[in-house]
Amino acid sequence: MTEQHVNPAFVFDEKYIKKIDNNDTYQIELKDSAKSKNLDDFDPYLHRQVEHPTTNSETFFHLIKGCLGTGILAMPKAFSNSGYAFGIGGTLFIGVICIYCIHILIKSEYELCKRRKIGSLSFPATAEAAFNDGPIFFKKLAPISPHVVNAFVLTYELGTCCVYVIFIAANIRSVANVYIRDLGIEVYMAIFLLPLIFINWIRNLKRLAPLSTAANAISFVSFAIILYYIFHNGVSVEGKETVGKFENIPLFFGTVLFALEAVGVIMPLENEMKTPQSFGGTFGVLNIGLSVVLTLYLGMGLLGYLAYGALVEGSITLNLPDEDILAQILKVILALVIFITYTIQYYVAIDITWNQYLGPILEGKPMRAIWEYATRTVLVLITFVLAVSVPALDLFISLFGALCLSALGITIPAAVETSTYWYSRTGLSFYIMLVKNLFLIIFSVFGLVAGTYISIHDIIQEFS
Repeated sequence: MTEQHVNPAFVFDEKYIKKIDNNDTYQIELKDSAKSKNLDDFDPYLHRQVEHPTTNSETFFHLIKGCLGTGILAMPKAFSNSGYAFGIGGTLFIGVICIYCIHILIKSEYELCKRRKIGSLSFPATAEAAFNDGPIFFKKLAPISPHVVNAFVLTYELGTCCVYVIFIAANIRSVANVYIRDLGIEVYMAIFLLPLIFINWIRNLKRLAPLSTAANAISFVSFAIILYYIFHNGVSVEGKETVGKFENIPLFFGTVLFALEAVGVIMPLENEMKTPQSFGGTFGVLNIGLSVVLTLYLGMGLLGYLAYGALVEGSITLNLPDEDILAQILKVILALVIFITYTIQYYVAIDITWNQYLGPILEGKPMRAIWEYATRTVLVLITFVLAVSVPALDLFISLFGALCLSALGITIPAAVETSTYWYSRTGLSFYIMLVKNLFLIIFSVFGLVAGTYISIHDIIQEFS
């Protein structure tokens, strides 16, 4: 094989490269054994330096915990927008697409690591590396791709924190209204503002680990109690729509994406595994874990809608009987669980904002610590202001699901795979990849535009 102008994305042994003129032009002469030595034989999994690697079972439970949040409590509302028949098919369809896109992203990362002879890459680094290896169009996007990924992740994490603020206030308000006059949801948001600021001043998440573990255990018990109320209320298809109104389908799309998509959690989990080979595959940790998550979301959405119909709230906890003591305890406990979970989502936002951007700029500057606490405070205030401005739980969930996760979970993985294998796949396999990924990108862009537009339109309608 002879090739000129070496692509810096590929690393070859120097003895196979010789300079042939004075214009930095090189000639590569590789035998099949050499190619095998430099590319095929390098296994990134064997070169990962992980201080505390996780087992398969630990990764499985981390995956479940990372995917289960307020999204599952919003699934009945998603089904009220789609109808129960379309909701079942749509949830399964979106779930399969999300799982598939995570697979192609993980496989692309592995291929890119092999080419660079490194152990692992983060999501933003994977996007940049992939686009650098692709055609000219993608190469032009490479320098900005990490910032685009970070922007979508930051927007999603702050949006999730907004959802959490609304969830906490709405559930506490629901209980308090039984005993005192209604103070308005904004007052309850304000009550939790200072505690949220102070708890997010904690810079080491390990201090919150015991609370987080307890919160996860409580969440599973809470879901079981919610199912008890659902069946106690009665589940029936009578009076329920088989297929919802067409204009509400984008809201369903956004909510399901918000609930199911966990690409920001999954890549770090795979990178921290003791045996990352067990992550993919037909019966790997990814497929089993997300199949469990998909089943839980599908069950909660379907049963919740069949129980409460068009009256279902943005969080099904708000449909539980106000006067019932067990329901009141459940709402308060879940509000506290989400209060703790807020710090996990917020940690990603502060990591991007401070550790990757502002912190390095202020390195060695006086009052750097004060600037960090100021940044932490401002980010909490942003989520508070947005939540107070638009206290609509279901619309916020749909908005950020459509706006961010359609891009992060579908568009970017499809583009990354296309660019990664642009020069290495040929013939029919290349065109299959191209057509398939083009479909994924068109589908996700349509969902992004339609879901974002409908969500913003409904927010304006409701609060204008």
